This record gives sequence, C-alpha cells and structure tokens, in this order.
Amino acid sequence: MPTPLLIDTIQQLVAQAIESAREEGVLQLETMPEIQVERPGNSEHGDFATNLPLRLARATRINPLELAQSMAAHIPTGDIIDRVEAAPPGFINFYLKESWLQQQVESVRQAGDTFGNVKVGQGRRTMVEFVSVNPTGPVHVGHTRGAVLGSALANVLEAAGFDVTREYYVNDAGNQMQLFYRSVLSAYKQSLGQEAEMPENGYKGEYIFDLAKEIAESEGSRFLDQDEEQALKEIGDIGREKMVATIKEDLTGIGVEFDNWVSERTLFEGGEYDTAMKILGDNDYLSERDGATWFNSTMLGDDKDNVLVRSSGEPTYFASDIAYHYNKFVQRGYDSVVDIWGADHQGHVPRMKSAVEALGIERDRLTVLISQMVTLKSEGEVMRVSKRTGNLVTLKELAEEVGTDACRFFFLARTPSTQMEFDLELAKKESSENPVYYVQYAHARNASILNLARERKIDWSSGDVSLLTHPSELELIRAMLQLPELVDQMARALEPHHLPHYATDLANSFHNFYENCRVVSSNEEDNAISAARLKLVESAQIVFRRALVLMGMSAPDRM
Repeated sequence: MPTPLLIDTIQQLVAQAIESAREEGVLQLETMPEIQVERPGNSEHGDFATNLPLRLARATRINPLELAQSMAAHIPTGDIIDRVEAAPPGFINFYLKESWLQQQVESVRQAGDTFGNVKVGQGRRTMVEFVSVNPTGPVHVGHTRGAVLGSALANVLEAAGFDVTREYYVNDAGNQMQLFYRSVLSAYKQSLGQEAEMPENGYKGEYIFDLAKEIAESEGSRFLDQDEEQALKEIGDIGREKMVATIKEDLTGIGVEFDNWVSERTLFEGGEYDTAMKILGDNDYLSERDGATWFNSTMLGDDKDNVLVRSSGEPTYFASDIAYHYNKFVQRGYDSVVDIWGADHQGHVPRMKSAVEALGIERDRLTVLISQMVTLKSEGEVMRVSKRTGNLVTLKELAEEVGTDACRFFFLARTPSTQMEFDLELAKKESSENPVYYVQYAHARNASILNLARERKIDWSSGDVSLLTHPSELELIRAMLQLPELVDQMARALEPHHLPHYATDLANSFHNFYENCRVVSSNEEDNAISAARLKLVESAQIVFRRALVLMGMSAPDRM
C-alpha cells in the first residue's frame, strides 16, 4: 500500500481553514490559492510550515501576522497535530504529536519494503530511455553518469506508482557505425598480417584491435576472401553484436538493467520511419531545399529549420529520432517519455520537442534530461578521456577501481545539469569521510544491533513505542518519515539526485541516536526500553534499505 503523505494532510487542513475564514468574511478570495507546505530548516519552527498568509497579504490587504493568527485558529489539532502557531512575519507552524510520531515506528515495520511508495503515478505508462550510446566502443565514465541517473529515476518512478519501462536505444545506423565497421575490418586484416589503413576519423582504441582479434580467432580468415562490401557487412554485424553484448555486460555490472533494447535499424525495416515522415509531410512540416528534405521547425517556434534527409538521400539521426518517438508515443502508447542525453545533445532538445508536437503529440509528454560532463580526479590530477583514440576510462575499469556502490552514489549525488568531478581517492576510503561508507555503515550497524538482540534471545515484538521519548529517538523517526514525501517530490520533478543527500541525513540521525541511546542493555530493568528501541532500529533498517535500493546500491549487514 502506498504511504499516505503527511504533507497532503497539512495542505487539506490549511484549505479547510481558508474556507472557514471565507465563510466568516475574514478572507475575500474568489479562488483557492496554491497552498505550499514545507519542512522548516529549524525544528523550533515546527515540523511543517506554510507562508500562505505572507503571500496573501497584498491581495487581501490584511496584516500577514494577523491573517496567520486568524487561519491558525481555524486549524484543529488531534491525533496527528499537537499544536498550530502563527509566527512573524506571516507563517503558520505545525507541530506533530509525539504519540503519533512514536506510532509511526509500527507503521514502518508493517509497511516493510513498501514503505516510501506513493501513488502519484497512478499506473501511468512511462518510458525512461537512457545511455543509448552508439555501439562503437565500451561505456565510459561520461555515459555512466546518465546510466546511474536513468536507473535510479526509473526506481523512483516505480515507487511512485508509475508503470515504468527502461529502454536502451541502440544507435546502429548512420556514419559513425560505418566508421566503426571499417575500423574493425581494418584491425581484423592487420591481426591476420595484412596491411590495412585505418579509416580517417575511425576508432583506433585498443578495444578495436582486441575485438578484431577475437573475431579472427572465432571466424578465421574467411573475410579476407570476400569482396570489401560483403566483408564489411558481415564483420560489421558481428562487431556490433559483440559490442552491444559488452555494453550490456558492463552496465549489468553496476546494476543497470533494461527491459528493452531497441535497434535504430528496425525503425526503417518496420516502417515507422516512413509513417512518421508521411505524418510530417501531410501536416506541411516538410519542405525540399537544395536537394534535401527539411523539417520546418520554425513553424513551431524554433530558431531554424533542420535537415531530415540529406541531398545524398541518407536520413539524419534527427530523422531516426523522430521515427523513434513516433514508435514510443503512437505505436506503443506511452503516456510520457523521459530521455536522458549527454551534454553534447543539449541543442537537440528544442527541435525534438517540436518534432513530437508536429507528430500530433503534446510536447510536454516528452521530457529530456541532460547529463553534464564528468571529470575524473586521481591523486589531484585530472584524467582525460577520449573514446576514439582509446585513451579512456571505461565503466568497467571505474567499477573495478572504486566499486559499484560508490559509482552509483557519487554519480547520483549531483544534479545532472551541473558538471561534476569524481574523486577516486574519496570513493575508495573506508571512513566516515566517504558518504557511501557512512550510509552503508549505518545500515550494517542496524543489522548488527538486531543480530546481537537475537543472539541474546530478546523478543522485541511487544515493545512499547510510547517509551521512545528521547530527542534523538524522535529526530530519527522524523527523518525516516521524510522518505515518502521525497519519493513523491522526486517523481514529480524527475530529480533522483536528492536520494544520496537524504540517505546521508538519515545516517546522521541514526548515528546520533546510537551515540545517545543504548539499545541492547544487560540490565533487566531496561528490557522495556530496549524492546522499544529495537523496534525503532528495525524500522530504521527498513528505511535505510529502501533508500539504498532506490539508489540501486547494496544494503550490507556487515562492513
């Protein structure tokens, strides 16, 4: 069952207070204003607060503090709310009832691995398409950031009630693939002792020669006897499939899985490309100029029109993308699509949104997130990457260096719209300086406490949570209860990067509780409080595990 959002309850109480004030003539409002409720940074200002009186002051011409006092008087307390206070210059602060907070320990234990799930998605079909790099080389650290972002976002959307499909679009058509095929064929010939020049701007990394040698070992020299075009086609097919398999294996290694792998070539073979182009033409969005076919995107507010088919008759990758989105929205019927692209595709976003609109699809159903560049730092030195020359750090190498969990946590911890620096030394530290270690250690400490209690045959199932009155106990409960709100917020804004920060804050609260409250006591007189605290530890472990799983990380019981 989805976890009810406490913030929704607060908003409803404020809405009822507004209605009561309107009925009494205190407020003269024709429409219900937007009610914004947030958690104050300072706990002295309550568990929740709204600045609505301050925002309504100009429209109502009422002193904001007086308005806050009037509205607060109309908000009832009860099982959840302990008290409601007006505060200058025009805030309403809400304080939760201690007994209600204590009872949430039982709610978390009962919810188990479903704690944090919310219902904002209401089963809507959503595709998250991410990574989707050309299969011309292994996944490198630049791609890894988008891989982690897409994987975590899909997890969050599922927890928020969306029906999610994770998809990888294999860009296996166009010039770059032809360069890859020619590079593999040249390397293959060289591996068999023939002279063969690598194509200009081809792929010259060591992995190309490893791939060519592997093909030579499995296929022998048979491609040497074929004409160039036939050899290029056959060896290209083998090279592409092997590279896709490598990409899939490397991504699986850091917990990035896909439901679908869709080939760009199938869009031409299956007719989606022709159908999409016909729709654009029928709606007068195409024009012929200089022997090329153009998409008239200026008709939809873009700065310039864009070529879809070159004068050579070859479609651009933009044309393929239009066919692909026709396939997503029209043929497969997704309600919404999230594309995660690299920084070099940022300029492509407006025209892609326009193309979707030209196909008769609401442009807001497509969201494109841009994952900015990544810089690797080792021993204070910046490491350069270049896919073509082979001077690159691959995803596999990075994962072997720092571990899967560090890869995921660090890449997720920054908003994707900002460039980031990945510190290899920090990621490998086994100390509280490393946030990955710090968070996972908190989960392991939970497990250790519960295991100790089991060894001592302590039964905490009847523990009385009303005994949890210490400030650090209540602080930990408050931190745990933020997860459902966070899932709702992240799903709406498509911002999973909040998860690592939440997990770190939760770990702070747990370690503070651990330092201040002895859980398993050897004194029989403390059995009652031990049982109550063991329930709290058990519920905290559930929340840590949920946060770690949403990030795609492991939840170790020992460290």
